[in-house]
Amino acid sequence: MSLPHALLGLLAVRPRSGYELTKAFEGDLGRYAWQAGHTSIYPELGRLAEQGLVEVMHEGARGSRTYAVTETGRDELRTWLLSPPGRGARVRNEQVLRMFLLSALDPADARAVLERIAAGTAHEAAELRQIRDEAGPVRPGPDGFGQLAAEYGLRQYEAVHGWALWALAQLDAAETAEPAHR
Repeated sequence: MSLPHALLGLLAVRPRSGYELTKAFEGDLGRYAWQAGHTSIYPELGRLAEQGLVEVMHEGARGSRTYAVTETGRDELRTWLLSPPGRGARVRNEQVLRMFLLSALDPADARAVLERIAAGTAHEAAELRQIRDEAGPVRPGPDGFGQLAAEYGLRQYEAVHGWALWALAQLDAAETAEPAHR
């Protein structure tokens, strides 16, 4: 995902100021999907405007600007959303890197990490399940903007929770099979 596409998506839902976009990234979007602060949002809005993907709809007090996506911007967003993610693209996923390196820890520390992951994902899944249940059925359009994302996140947390429990069971099995190697 890229910041330009995140901004285009938010502006396709409704026009917003840079401040409102920053607040969106401080909420669920930043918590669950993509983090960005005002130091990256404002310059990116300028680049998007130069490319004709967004336009300033209103200028307010102290230089605040309200941006809206242009038709060219909607086309770009649509193309990006309908395209499969790039194969072979460089992925930076700190959690996966940590799992690759987990074997560098002694078993007790590895267990502590896995238990933390299991507890954390169970907690996050419970929160998203409550949000989803309160939102009711999925509605198309801007009103349902986060419902599909919430369900996706819920299922990811459930999958990672199941993986963490499996990994803990693997540690248990390894400890039972090789008690003399401690």
